[in-house]
Amino acid sequence: MDPDVLNMFVIAGGTLAIPILAFVASFLLWPSALIRIYYWYWRRALGMQVRYANYDDYQFCYSYRGRPGYRPSILMLHGFSAHKDMWLSIVKFLPKNLHLVCVDMPGHEGTTRSALDDYSISGQAKRIHQFVECIRLNRRPFHLVGTSMGGNVAGVYAAQYPEDICSLTLICPAGLPSATDTKFIKQLRELQESERIDRIPLIPSTPEEMADMLKLCSYVRFKVPQQILQGLVDVRIPHNDFYRKLFLEIVDEKSRHSLHENMSKIKAPTQVIWGKQDQVLDVSGASVLASAIPDCHVYILENCGHSVVVERPRKTANLILEFLALLHSMDNNKKQA
Repeated sequence: MDPDVLNMFVIAGGTLAIPILAFVASFLLWPSALIRIYYWYWRRALGMQVRYANYDDYQFCYSYRGRPGYRPSILMLHGFSAHKDMWLSIVKFLPKNLHLVCVDMPGHEGTTRSALDDYSISGQAKRIHQFVECIRLNRRPFHLVGTSMGGNVAGVYAAQYPEDICSLTLICPAGLPSATDTKFIKQLRELQESERIDRIPLIPSTPEEMADMLKLCSYVRFKVPQQILQGLVDVRIPHNDFYRKLFLEIVDEKSRHSLHENMSKIKAPTQVIWGKQDQVLDVSGASVLASAIPDCHVYILENCGHSVVVERPRKTANLILEFLALLHSMDNNKKQA
């Protein structure tokens, strides 16, 4: 073989090897960096742009896609210890002409974290209202979506700021009493009795604890490589002290049943989506909401746990779109009557 041709193959092979080796090194040595790159890439692929909004000296971080139009904007509130990017799996199945806003909840990811802030559910609802006013989202009533802790906040927001929203989607929301103890509640009781409350199942510190948390939150059993588990833990560990403080705040008497205490004030048409096999928050909460909210549409998803957004993203997106279409149709019929 001609030496120049051989050199060309060697150079080409070396050029290809560099990104491959970099990827392998990142996967083995810095899995947390790989996870951040993954979310960055997914946001770009879906057309989600990250922006910041300030209310006095408080900063909110959010992502958005589209512009306000004739259809209501959609604001999404994530759950405990998550972040705005958890909604990307849903965003994938929503039309690109919808105006979507996903905000980091108070103290999470890019939103300000302050030891002086009020992290109770009502305190978080007030902060979200400040965010809404910052970006002028409430120029027209919008559709509000919340899951878990974010569902609790969303329900309280709907009760306290009814003029801001036109409709509401609650996905396995916290803040409701339950006659049946879930696996998670039983674990918490055992930890309290053994005085090991610092070992909260939703705040993992090791890959093994992360795997246990994923099993607790999901009915679907995802096969997650050890390195990815390690990366997920590495991303969370710097924030675990805050998560413990926040958890104790939202399970305190002031916040524990916030949604239940406010649900009779919710007047907007409401959609409730719940995984039937939820081991964190009992599915009976759906019937509690249905009995208290006049215009309430309940959807129970079979073979689905607490992480509805992750386990059934396409189904969840379709249910939200169908609900909005139904409300739009009903509104048109009223105008024509």
